This record gives sequence, structure tokens and C-alpha cells, in this order.
Amino acid sequence: MIYTVTLNPAIDYVVELEEFIPGSIHRSKNDLKYPGGKGINVSRVLQRLGQQSTAFGFVGGFTGRYIEESLEKEKIQTDFVQVAEDTRINVKIRGGQESEINGASPGVSREDVEALYQKLDALTEEDELILAGSVPSSLPHTIYLDMMERVKNKGVRVYLDTSGEALGEALKGRPYFVKPNHLELAELYEVEVSSVEDAAVYGRKLLEDFDIEHVVISMAGEGAVYINKSQTLHASVPKQKAVNSVGAGDSLVAGFAAGITERLTPDQVLNKAVAAGSATAFSETFCTKEEVKALSQKITIRSLESEETNQA
Repeated sequence: MIYTVTLNPAIDYVVELEEFIPGSIHRSKNDLKYPGGKGINVSRVLQRLGQQSTAFGFVGGFTGRYIEESLEKEKIQTDFVQVAEDTRINVKIRGGQESEINGASPGVSREDVEALYQKLDALTEEDELILAGSVPSSLPHTIYLDMMERVKNKGVRVYLDTSGEALGEALKGRPYFVKPNHLELAELYEVEVSSVEDAAVYGRKLLEDFDIEHVVISMAGEGAVYINKSQTLHASVPKQKAVNSVGAGDSLVAGFAAGITERLTPDQVLNKAVAAGSATAFSETFCTKEEVKALSQKITIRSLESEETNQA
């Protein structure tokens, strides 16, 4: 079973206006509500790709109930820890330019964290754990590392997708898979990563420095660079206008995990991952299985020269 963890979920409330004028009263022409958070997004895309998962994390109040009910309608299993305060609401205003107001995270107690740890204790070597998203201010930046240590001797494969201090700490736990984008990779090594070749160099360094099995560097319109212990591959996508940036990276993670679960070859796994991420970017909402299959026929994968990836 695949398990996803979202420490900081939210209801994403999107409001579309003809024009947003600060200080004025507006009437929306359309609005949309959906459960948000990177781990939750991964679970939603996995479901669309035909893979079951169980969503872990912290939810509370009427907003938390909305998230659970929404996921259940999508036939996604949930096993959240209930916290005392309401799950946050993030407001996105689309009116000319896009504005965003992210709600405050609820407090998470030591008892709440222990309840989540007890769920992790039940995982086995047959399971995969996806840790994705930001860390609430009430939790330490080391929590992903602590969770990885919790399952370390169980043979659980851990997928990691976070940034900043949480990423730096969690890398010490030697995750099975990690997916920084090129900007996060640059921040990690305090360098500029502006090309596929740069991503290959520092992605290889990341893999070797932390003994990681799989590294994927997402490059927005430039596709993605994939590195394992024996290969460095670049997947490029057809040029097309991106209409949705929300969830593209999460879709890539879901596609990669689905490909590993299906025991595909490395190039097939990369193809599926990039097709999923790009299909989401090219549509108004998350990708569908049909869209991923169609786009996968247009993905180009090439091997990068080893000399370019072994110098840092």
C-alpha cells in the first residue's frame, strides 16, 4: 500500500473575478473548493492513475471534515489524526493577476504527533510512504527526518518532496526518492541551476552525498532530469502553454510512485512521471489516466553524458 502524509492540509478556495480591485466589493463569476496539500494531491492523482493509497496527516473541525468527505467521494482511503483546531483555508483570487491568502495552520500537539507515529509503526516492507509538503510552524523542521527514522528498520520506501530546512534535515534520513525542483536544488547547494546540464551535475551530487536511490529534478517547461546509481536521463515535453501550476509537481511524484509500483523500467517510470506532471500543468485540474497515456507518447527521453554528471 502507498501512504501519503500531509502535515499541513487546507481547503483551497478559488474565486474567479472579472477584475480584482483592492478595497472594493466584488461578485465572483465562479468559485471552486477542493482539498489541498501536497500529500493529498499525490493521493488524488494516484487514484486517477489507478493506484490505491491511504492519506495520513492532521485535520480538524468542519474544514477537516470537508477534506475527509471530499476524499471519500473520490474513493480515497483516509486515516487522519484529528486535532483540536480547524484545518486552514487558503484563498486564491483570480482577477487579472492571481493573489493568494494562506490561512494559519492549526496547532499540532505532541499527542497528535504520537498518534501519527503509531500509524507509521504499522507499516511494513510492502509499503511505500510519501512525505510531501510544508511543515506547520507548531512542528519542528526535523519531523520528516524523525518519521523516516521511525520506519527505518521496517524496509519502507520513503518518497520525499519538501523544501527549505525540512528538506535539508530530511535528506539525512536517506530517502528512497527525492524531488526538488531546480530552484530548490540550487538553494540546497548555494549555486545557480539554470540548465539541464546543471541539474544533472548537482542532482548526481545530491544522490551521492545522501545515498539516495532515485533523484528527479523538475525543470518546469524543460521537463525533468532523473538520476539513479547507473543512469542520468532527461525527459522533455512538447511545448504547450501551462494553464495550471497547482499540483504539477505532486502529479510527477504520483506518476513516479505508480511507475515503481507497476515495476516499470527506469525510462518508463520517468515517462509516466513527467507525463502526469505535464498533463496536470496543461489542464484546469489534475491529470486523468487517459491524458497521461496520450501525453506519454510525446515525451522524449535521452541519456545525458556521464562526464557532464560526474563533475561538481
